[in-house]
Amino acid sequence: MKPQPIAAIILSAGYSSRMGDFKPLLRLGRQTVLERIIGVFREAGIEDVRVVVGHRAGDLVPWVEKWGVRWVLNENFQDGMITSVKAGVGCIEPDKEAFFLLPVDIPLVRKRTLLQEMEAYRACGKGIVYPTFLGRRGHPPLIAARYAKEIVQWNGSGGLRSFLKQKESDAVNVAVPDEHIVLDMDTPADYENILQKWANYDIPSVAECMELLRERCCVESKLVAHSRKVAELAVTFGKELNERGFHLDMDLIAASGLLHDMSRGEPNHASTAARILRDMGFPAVADIVEQHMNLEPRPDQPVNERDVVCLADKLVLGDVIVSLEERFESRFNCHSGDREVHDAIAERLEHARQLRTRVENCLGTSIESILADRSSSGGNQANREKREQNTVVVGG
Repeated sequence: MKPQPIAAIILSAGYSSRMGDFKPLLRLGRQTVLERIIGVFREAGIEDVRVVVGHRAGDLVPWVEKWGVRWVLNENFQDGMITSVKAGVGCIEPDKEAFFLLPVDIPLVRKRTLLQEMEAYRACGKGIVYPTFLGRRGHPPLIAARYAKEIVQWNGSGGLRSFLKQKESDAVNVAVPDEHIVLDMDTPADYENILQKWANYDIPSVAECMELLRERCCVESKLVAHSRKVAELAVTFGKELNERGFHLDMDLIAASGLLHDMSRGEPNHASTAARILRDMGFPAVADIVEQHMNLEPRPDQPVNERDVVCLADKLVLGDVIVSLEERFESRFNCHSGDREVHDAIAERLEHARQLRTRVENCLGTSIESILADRSSSGGNQANREKREQNTVVVGG
């Protein structure tokens, strides 16, 4: 990736008092928190990475130098984060266009988020770019280097946030499918949450999937409803299979179901979506999305997440669960005059039937029975909720 004339400043000088341990050197798998942040900036083409150190600088500097990164000492770190901001920003050279500012306790920002911010910075002409998730601003902001001197000289209350608030007319929000921009780690419980997120980092959460559908792909509401129903049905099958001894990844199923049609309307929409997802760092989801229309029988292989998503997709018309025959009927009607296409559709229907049989054999029951049990359970739950609501009303 081409190096960017942009710097990244990682604020890593604080006490970590609420954590009870030194945040920069906490582990994320085989690497430290700080090492992970440095790595993601470099993956995004940011070679100029600087780390502001203060508390336990003697412990941190050898690590920073080992990683080939510049460090900046904040001798006044005890006076708050704004002193670290000023220390880092104060060394920005005139040849830099802009700089990212990221506290070390927000370690899971995605590479694609950084790339989207840089794209927006160059496209919109604004001096400050904020990433947002579900309408909430997060980190890191990308700030034009022309503001460096003003930041260093800022003595107002409220720290950097107050300074940037004055520049709101020169700011722009960029919606990103990245929940990690708002996830920090101040406490041991926060750290445990970050570790859980990291363990499943290459699968987008449901919230990230929905943001990707709404903001990035501008998918129409009917298609979103279809995708939600496919994901819901696929998860139902996955849970039933896991109860029978399978070990399917439910997060992978949910994400793949939600995103399988994210590029619908484009040529080769499955391959197009897969390319986008791989670029975003979601290879397992990309593989399923790319194959979700491929129903060729695989009788010698165990049922997996791809099979579950494929079958669910072929049992949902719009946002309604239907039989395979109903799902394919409209296709037959549309191509009734084209024998070759008609035969191809018939072959796909037969493959779908074989897939259904494979799944039913693993379930030990029919799809209809599973759906009937699910419908009955849902109805009972709805009745319970209704009774509870009525009880509240009467009690009030």
